[in-house]
Amino acid sequence: MNRVICFSLLHLIFSFTFLPVKSRENSASLIETTCKTTPFYNLCVSALQSDPDGSSADIPGLAQIGAKKVKAKATATLRQIRALLKEAKDPSLKTALLDCVDFYNAIIEYDVPMAIDAVVKGDPKFGVQGLNDAANEALACARRFENQPKSSIEGNNKVVHDLSAVVASIIALLL
Repeated sequence: MNRVICFSLLHLIFSFTFLPVKSRENSASLIETTCKTTPFYNLCVSALQSDPDGSSADIPGLAQIGAKKVKAKATATLRQIRALLKEAKDPSLKTALLDCVDFYNAIIEYDVPMAIDAVVKGDPKFGVQGLNDAANEALACARRFENQPKSSIEGNNKVVHDLSAVVASIIALLL
């Protein structure tokens, strides 16, 4: 009887000892491997590693994390645009800012939700399309300021564009 109990305990200990463990190194490796397929590696790694769920996410999870970060940055940029709009006196600047409000509303209300939904439903083609649209809309906003003095949202437009391109690349891995 003692031998059976002892053998059972040893079997149990060895079973748990050799179970595959998903380590932080493996998840960091997935983030790094995934980010190598994107156009902005450093931005990708920074965005995904800064999220607490990034270390345990698979590729669809990384895509969702990235899309949520696009939405958060776009939302912050839209707030900044609206604040600038309240202070704007120049009609051409107001027009540019109003156009950007429309572009960023589209990113927040349509493009990113469509991308997240597409990943969740296993239809990544529409996810890629949604994030490519978001990148193009951030770029379109930036172009509205080509004939204006340097804008304080210029950097935000670039981040939203670049991060959207990164996430579109991650979603494309699911095709």
